[in-house]
Amino acid sequence: MSSSPLSPTSPAFDLRAAARRAMLDNGFAPDVPTAVQGEVSHASDHTSSSNTVRARDLRQVPWSSIDNDSSLDLDQLEVAEPLENGDVRIRVAIADVDATVSKGSATDQFASRNATSVYTGVVPFPMLPDRLSTDLTSLKQDSERASVVIEFVVANDGTIRSHDVYLGVVTNHAKLAYNNVGAWLDGVGALVPTGTPEIQQQLRLQDSVAQRLRVVRAKAGALDLDTIEAESVVHDDHTVDIQLVPKTRASRLIEDFMIAANVAMAQFLDAHGSPSIRRIVRTPERWNRIVTLAATLGETLPAEPDAAALSAFLAKRRQADPDHFPDLSLAVVKLIGPGEYALHTPGGTDAGHFGLATHDYTHSTAPNRRYADLVTQRLLKAVLAGTAPPYSNDELSQIAQHCTEREDAARKVERQVRKDAAAVSMSRYVGQAFDAIVTGVTPKGTFVRVVSPPVEGRVMRGEHGLDVGDSVRVVLLSTDPARGFIDFGVTR
Repeated sequence: MSSSPLSPTSPAFDLRAAARRAMLDNGFAPDVPTAVQGEVSHASDHTSSSNTVRARDLRQVPWSSIDNDSSLDLDQLEVAEPLENGDVRIRVAIADVDATVSKGSATDQFASRNATSVYTGVVPFPMLPDRLSTDLTSLKQDSERASVVIEFVVANDGTIRSHDVYLGVVTNHAKLAYNNVGAWLDGVGALVPTGTPEIQQQLRLQDSVAQRLRVVRAKAGALDLDTIEAESVVHDDHTVDIQLVPKTRASRLIEDFMIAANVAMAQFLDAHGSPSIRRIVRTPERWNRIVTLAATLGETLPAEPDAAALSAFLAKRRQADPDHFPDLSLAVVKLIGPGEYALHTPGGTDAGHFGLATHDYTHSTAPNRRYADLVTQRLLKAVLAGTAPPYSNDELSQIAQHCTEREDAARKVERQVRKDAAAVSMSRYVGQAFDAIVTGVTPKGTFVRVVSPPVEGRVMRGEHGLDVGDSVRVVLLSTDPARGFIDFGVTR
């Protein structure tokens, strides 16, 4: 057994080099090309995103952002306005990346190739160079920025009465963080930065509206899952740990607003006759296994996939056994499978989004980080300008396929680096036993996730008869950071 964890930059293993190697192995360009560097060096910020569409001056509106503590590539701001009839107008401002990154430019081609930012936990690989993503196109505090504004009016019962999309010039008046805002909303600690009374009132109102939206989605069959997310943390002494990323009241608030904004964008484009790239999650192929999992917990699900029934089952289990709900959520997520991008033509039907129980969903709220969102932004601006779409349907279909493939590749990179970091971190625990849940059973092997610390590995002994969702007791047999291997044996 190792007496101390390996260093991520020790001669034995360099996590940063491993992250770059994983990017290359999965077809990403980790380095910014010279042509892009030249464009970026001459770029400037924009407060007017189109000569043909006038942007509304919304700089004095009390906008704020909520993101991770360390995030500098801020894509969106939020603000709530109570109306006289009791409704609330929600506005979500999205960074107008297209105002700085023009279609067909070297920077656009670079963003298109990678199609997504990749966050390895050790070193980030942004889709756009830092000067753009964390400065010129970031909705950072106290800076005027061009934006796309998605507006929707929410009634007292949580239903959305109307929506609109337009261009605006905005200023972020308070850069806030998930953990702090979440704790403050829960009545634990002070808001940092303290902010004005208006910002504090804003957050209370936004939280109230978000909860109403969530209730309506749940009734429609949207799945309220609570999976455990983990990240690699490299400490000042260069040791590595795997830590949980908590889901807070503030992160749920942003999630609720982004879902509503993306639905509004999809419906707006469709209503104006524009093709789009939809985000879909197909009906689960392994629904029978989800039914079996429910049966082991004394519950009955329909034989055919039913999002509303699954949503009700999950809500019941969250209340009955909150400690093990993340494990159940993880199993359901694995059995449902990942989402994908697909071309949508006006008035057409597609697979919809099973997890959100909607047929109208696109990605539009993170154009700094996802290329599909930047494409959606350009489609929207063509609608507002009354011009033809900047992409043909064939081009949109190809972009959708490419973004799906790159997103899958990004997950592989992030998973590989997380495995490398976990192997470094777990090297001190060989021979110890852990509680775990089975997360995958494939021809390549059976895989589990340890409850604490939240790391994944392969079962090399005693795997027969296991299936996704099973709880097991495992012992750590060995680690191999160079290959990201963590091997367990089942002790039953």
